[in-house]
Amino acid sequence: MKIASCFLQIAILALASFYAQKLVLAKEIVEADKMSVDAAEQLFVRRIAILLNEKCLACHGGNSDDIKGEFDIRSRESMIKGGESGEPSLVAGKPDESPVFLAVLRDHESWSPMPPKEADQLNAAQLTWMKDWIAGGAPWPDPSRAAEIAKAYETAWSAEDGITVETSGGLSPDWTNRRYKRDDLWAYQPVLKPVLDPAGAAAIDRLIEGQMPEGVIAAGNADARTFIRRATFDLTGLPPSPEEIEAFEADSAVDDDAAVSHLIDRLLQSPHYGERMAQHWLDVVRYADSSGFSNDYVRGNAWRYRDYVVRAFNEDKPYTEFIREQIAGDEIDPDDPEKLIATGFLRMGPWELTGMEVPKVARQRFLDDVTNSVGETFLAHSLQCARCHDHKFDPIPTQDYYSVQAVFATTQLAERDTPFLSKENINGFEERRYLELRRVEHTNQLARLDKQLLECAENWFAENGKDPAAWTQAVEAASKQTNNNSRRDFADVFNTARNVLMKQGVGEGDFPPKFVGFTPEDYGNERVARKGLERLRWELDSFEPVSLSVYDGRTPDVNSVFAPIRMPDERMTQGELEATCILPGGDPFSSGARVNPGVLSVLASIQKSEITDQVEGRRKAFAEWVASRENPLTARAIVNRIWAWHFADPIAGNPNNFGSSGKKPTHPELLDWLAATFAEQNGSFKSMHRLIMCSKTYRRSSQHANRKTLDDHDPLGTSYAVFKPRRLSAEELRDAMLAVSGELNRTIGGIPNRPEINSEAGLQPRQVMGTFAAAWTPSPLPHQRHRRSIYALKLRGLVDPAMEVFNSPTSDFSCELRTSSTVTPQVFTLFNSTASYTRALAIAARVLKETTSDAAAIERIFSLTYGRSPDANELEECQIHWREMEKIHQSVLFASTMPPIEIRRDAIEENTGEKFSFNEKLHSNEGFVPDLQFADCDTRTRALADVCLAVLNSNEFIYVY
Repeated sequence: MKIASCFLQIAILALASFYAQKLVLAKEIVEADKMSVDAAEQLFVRRIAILLNEKCLACHGGNSDDIKGEFDIRSRESMIKGGESGEPSLVAGKPDESPVFLAVLRDHESWSPMPPKEADQLNAAQLTWMKDWIAGGAPWPDPSRAAEIAKAYETAWSAEDGITVETSGGLSPDWTNRRYKRDDLWAYQPVLKPVLDPAGAAAIDRLIEGQMPEGVIAAGNADARTFIRRATFDLTGLPPSPEEIEAFEADSAVDDDAAVSHLIDRLLQSPHYGERMAQHWLDVVRYADSSGFSNDYVRGNAWRYRDYVVRAFNEDKPYTEFIREQIAGDEIDPDDPEKLIATGFLRMGPWELTGMEVPKVARQRFLDDVTNSVGETFLAHSLQCARCHDHKFDPIPTQDYYSVQAVFATTQLAERDTPFLSKENINGFEERRYLELRRVEHTNQLARLDKQLLECAENWFAENGKDPAAWTQAVEAASKQTNNNSRRDFADVFNTARNVLMKQGVGEGDFPPKFVGFTPEDYGNERVARKGLERLRWELDSFEPVSLSVYDGRTPDVNSVFAPIRMPDERMTQGELEATCILPGGDPFSSGARVNPGVLSVLASIQKSEITDQVEGRRKAFAEWVASRENPLTARAIVNRIWAWHFADPIAGNPNNFGSSGKKPTHPELLDWLAATFAEQNGSFKSMHRLIMCSKTYRRSSQHANRKTLDDHDPLGTSYAVFKPRRLSAEELRDAMLAVSGELNRTIGGIPNRPEINSEAGLQPRQVMGTFAAAWTPSPLPHQRHRRSIYALKLRGLVDPAMEVFNSPTSDFSCELRTSSTVTPQVFTLFNSTASYTRALAIAARVLKETTSDAAAIERIFSLTYGRSPDANELEECQIHWREMEKIHQSVLFASTMPPIEIRRDAIEENTGEKFSFNEKLHSNEGFVPDLQFADCDTRTRALADVCLAVLNSNEFIYVY
């Protein structure tokens, strides 16, 4: 085995990369037909040693006790000797006469193709290496000579083959010593701020213009109306008012730069700024108000984390603090409610634990989820790629994945007592009464069934002629043991009594069977009521001073969850103190080498860290490492996101993936300049917005004087020679319609509201753990329904179709960047939906109240929606359409509609497999106050609503230019 070790040492010294196979040989080692001995030696060290190791050694020397075909490749002598054929396998200087070369060609009739698997065959470059090495005399330098050659040519080879990266080490020597292209390692390098003469926003323009394609001239500034609409939507998610547009146009006419600066400052002070930025952040962290999967219970207190994010942006909380609080707020200050609420970030993933799932699997799912979420959110790395094996493309070994996971091994889930803050909105808690009505309904149903069960048991004894004495005694004893607040009162007593009698040896034929006398309807109603009460425990947390949070402690022994989890008193003494190990294949029931809490070792050379292995304090130390100014991933990741929030395209194309498989930065110097500047500004989001938005790059028009030249020289649109138009997001569309109709409730924060959604979606039967979830009922009053979209209840199992069709992301996965598709259902949603018609009617009613003539009404519509006056043709066409629609509406009758207060559900009972039905009462619909309806308006208003509908469907309203 000494020879094998020598061979492996040579292979390691060669440091050849699998990814370098497609590169041509360095010119200094290639000759036309035959190579010099020196060049052939170089080729062996650089290519052949690692090639034999990867392709051949497993069968021909890796195991000295089992060498296939008696052919040993561990030395030059054994290769020349050959195998069981008795012929020499290697003829130095003559590749065409060497069986080892003829075998790898795979087309020689006398020699079996090698390697045997077609997927492992040598490519054209590898065949050339093999041929040239043999032609050069097949030299085989000893380890010292190999090391000498490797050192002499290290610089030249690294430029072509890539460089090695020091990490904590992979699961194999090949991975540990593989090479990476320098360009693929850009994100791990220290952030270096380019030295530029212009300061502030002008530096951005200098870096953009420095990469402007030759022959491309940038567009000029956008006009004032276009710019204020762009800036206002970008920073608040709402349209500017006509009065704000008029004032800005007047200011711009005097001093354009000063007007822009003043506008941005005003928008950054708006409370709606935090809502807009929070929407971006919540996309990344996968915010939802329910758990997901088949146990999609409402997370009643998730809204407090959502509002924490809104506040953080409005207060311009330094990003480093924002990071620390979300990862380790409870460790930083467990007495600060704000910091407990912040750790809701760690709870955003879909997670469940029911009696049907193995607890260890559920626990591992949480650990995998939070590890990857931290990586994607703050470090722009999808760490889950290293869960089962060392990362295939990036220098992230599996050991690092589990080291980061070990940081969270003592993190436990709980809804912690957290007093309401004075700055939290706790209005609207009267909604609790609808849940209480549902609780009474379920409780009464169970009480009825309990009484029925008792009567059926008594009848059973009478019908079967059995003595009920033992049964009565067992029931009385069980009644004293059973907690009166348990999920089921008599049902629990009934089952406890049965178990007692069985333990006493009483035969099952001497007491009633379980659920004696129940019909399929009874079985179904029992499950609906019991599960309904379970769900209410989470929903009622909406109104309680508790937060969706975490704590440090041992992992409790929990087999299923029937209510929100509270932090236990014995958190440090009871349960398992988890020791994190590498899990082969990611299997929670496997166990590999143990790891300690740690960070990404690829950054060890530029950033040091020490993380305790104690129960408490792991996340705090890890958060310090993430938030450190020395961490090059963190600053680059966030400024890349901020840039994308303004331009719809990030500088580095995949904000969640700075690895080699992600799109590389189009303007790397700009990215580093922004990252360094962001750190210098103490992680101030608002300062970064000012810099970007005051630049000429952001202020450019979306129109270009020579579009063909621009398209020819910049086909990918990465030059920023023009501002790229974007369609409003789903939330912006809804909020903008409500804003221009005058219906928008601009209250900040608070419990989720429930807008009206498509009734087919809202009332569809939705299964949650073998029973029905409650139907979607809109908030009863218009001012409750018409709050901003960020406050709408977001259920993982019930997506608003109007949001989904306009690319609002689901909450199961992090959304690094919203897409903007154009599909036919969007037309139906905007033109034909009840929501669009209702908004159009509200706009029509508004403008008719505010104006005194037809022309003035049309002008007001244009002013509210476009921020401008209509031209003569537009004014005439709108008035013509108004008159035509008025004639049609004279013969059309409209009826008022109200949501149902009860719906019939049909299902299959799980225990019996038989059908059953029940009525679901929709309590909040009993006090429903509808929006303005067509039946309430005259023909003139309804006809004008059709004009408004067309305006709301226009590109000028739907797009920001």
